[in-house]
Amino acid sequence: MATPQTGKKPSFSVRRPIMAVLIIELLLLLAVFAAGAVATVKQLDYTSPVLMSFTPMAVVLIIYLTLRRRWSETGFRPLRTIPVQHAKYYIPLLLVLGTIALKGFAELTLAKVTFFIFFTLLVAFVEETVYRGLIFKTLLRKSAVAAIVTSSILFSITHMLNALSGQSMADTMLQLIYALLLGAVLALLMLKNGNIIPLILFHFIHNLIQFLSDDLQDTNTLPYDLFLLIVLAVHCVWLIYSARKEKRVSADAGPAGHELIH
Repeated sequence: MATPQTGKKPSFSVRRPIMAVLIIELLLLLAVFAAGAVATVKQLDYTSPVLMSFTPMAVVLIIYLTLRRRWSETGFRPLRTIPVQHAKYYIPLLLVLGTIALKGFAELTLAKVTFFIFFTLLVAFVEETVYRGLIFKTLLRKSAVAAIVTSSILFSITHMLNALSGQSMADTMLQLIYALLLGAVLALLMLKNGNIIPLILFHFIHNLIQFLSDDLQDTNTLPYDLFLLIVLAVHCVWLIYSARKEKRVSADAGPAGHELIH
């Protein structure tokens, strides 16, 4: 049925948001599984499945967002659109990056750094565009809670694929919890500012530090990991409290203030 305002039929994601989200997630998982199978048969290194699956996904996303003119709607906006007073909400992310960097770095070469800059930027662009962009924005039409919770859970579940590469169950569970909390924080920041650029930059730097770190040679990373979980949990509580406070202010302001809360 066409909308009275535009005379156009609503898109599939508008008419069937849950189905649209399921299709996006299943396509992503299918691409990763297929690339993983090829990499296993050909005995390629651990970065190959991501490169084989995420590179075409990045191309498809760029074409889709360009043809449908959805860059801005998905959150690709100038950083100046973020209110100055909201900059403080990104400070805990800097603490996360600093904590990861404390683990130290492995021996670095120009070739290694260059490769992982491309690799982690690719991952950050695809995952943020899919989870905090398409999936989050699609479910936001239903409710903010649905958008935050679902996008975070799906983001966490996707990282379960690491268990297939020989990672221990304990490490996988820790990573799932970490990914869930991190996904919630990024989704809450997306809700607050509607800008995906800082999230991509954080995701990129976060993964780059991890891949270049000396983590594999450090057998006692549990204190760091627990501290990170605490930081992310507190960050979630802070952002939720802030969102509820803004919602109360918006309600008190009357109908004109309702646009402030998505």
